Amino acid sequence: MSYSEQSLSERLADDIVEIIHSERLGPGDVLASSRELARRFEVTTPTVREALRRLEATGVVEFRHGSGTYVGPGIDRRLLANPHLPRSTRESVLELVEARLVVEPAIAAVAARIRVPEAVEELKAASANALHPPRESLRQSAHFHVALAAASGNALLRETVEALLHVRAREQVEIRHRYNDRTRDHAEHVEIFEAVRDGDAEAAERLTREHLTAIRDAIAAAEFPEADR
Repeated sequence: MSYSEQSLSERLADDIVEIIHSERLGPGDVLASSRELARRFEVTTPTVREALRRLEATGVVEFRHGSGTYVGPGIDRRLLANPHLPRSTRESVLELVEARLVVEPAIAAVAARIRVPEAVEELKAASANALHPPRESLRQSAHFHVALAAASGNALLRETVEALLHVRAREQVEIRHRYNDRTRDHAEHVEIFEAVRDGDAEAAERLTREHLTAIRDAIAAAEFPEADR
């Protein structure tokens, strides 16, 4: 679709995204009000609201009742989740784990070699998520495996893991419910963190593979509703 073929609300949504980037706003930052945006772009307030609803659908913005509009966690997301996917099955959850087994051990090895300092600190904090999951918020602690990818210093690798977990969020929830030994999960995360911190790429890769393999085995052995088999 060419720019001229886009609807006004579609073009306006693109312009709002440009504002977010040009003003260097991030998740949790407040966005200008609909009225302010309408004056800025010389359009009606309902048109702005339509554009914002488009952006809300992809997580680029979030509405908070009585508070305003905020930049959402989807602002930099390359892949989008389909909210209408059927419920998770054993096969779909295993598919996610198998995909993670392909990419994450190698990423862990890179993370141990590069060790971006601030990302390693975030990884240390995220290792506690297994025991104390962060409360849902725009500024929640990073998912451990996203933080692990961030330690590689490669933004695309971080985005790849983050997008994979977001796109298959339902399956990720099933993983957490069925691999439910929080003490073991925490211990394995700590071991991976320590390997990265110490620059031991071989151990980081091996431990990540063993961790995900244990998750896969737990999923394979778990009971799923008969209709999902």
